[in-house]
Amino acid sequence: MKRYAAVVFDWDGTVMDSTYSIASSIQQACADLELPVPSIQQASWVIGLSLESALYRAVPDLSAEQMPQFLERYRFHFLQRDPHIKLFDGILPFLGELRGRRVALGVATGKSRQGLDRVLQQASLGAFFDATRCADETRGKPDPEMLHQLLDELMLEPSQVLMVGDTVHDIHMAANAGMDSVAVTYGAHDPHTLAQARPTVMVDSVAQMRDWVLPRITNRF
Repeated sequence: MKRYAAVVFDWDGTVMDSTYSIASSIQQACADLELPVPSIQQASWVIGLSLESALYRAVPDLSAEQMPQFLERYRFHFLQRDPHIKLFDGILPFLGELRGRRVALGVATGKSRQGLDRVLQQASLGAFFDATRCADETRGKPDPEMLHQLLDELMLEPSQVLMVGDTVHDIHMAANAGMDSVAVTYGAHDPHTLAQARPTVMVDSVAQMRDWVLPRITNRF
């Protein structure tokens, strides 16, 4: 059985149950600017990409001139929901178990640094993670650069690290970095879409993820 010395998590839709809040905020910003409103499925598909890249794909009629106002409206709506967004059930104890086994933990997210730092502080999770990278600090998913930077910081090889995410962007990024991946089906992308990206394994809940990951971790020290 292959073993891993580190686990890198996507954030939205993987650790935190924020998929609907993000997609709904995109819809509301579209309505504010009188732009065609994408479906929840269309808005959810872009989650995990850097925000501006995501918006251009979710809202094809959005112009560069409209982008600043759109971002302001999107952030307004999202921040209204942000304090009420919760971690997925079971995530916190699972992270605690991994930390107890001295596994290196990381985050590779499409969130901005400001957004990730805010939510880490709100959820009191900053101490759980050894290294984090955000979309405004490096090239966005599925480019593997943020994973390469995390590997350098953690001083590990791709074969030693497992990527966990809820979108094909996460799974493709892991493959591009030479990493194995866990696709969770409870987030933004449906099981059929995720299966096409060929993750190492697919799980339907945090409990299933825990049961698959824990026997496969090794102490890095």
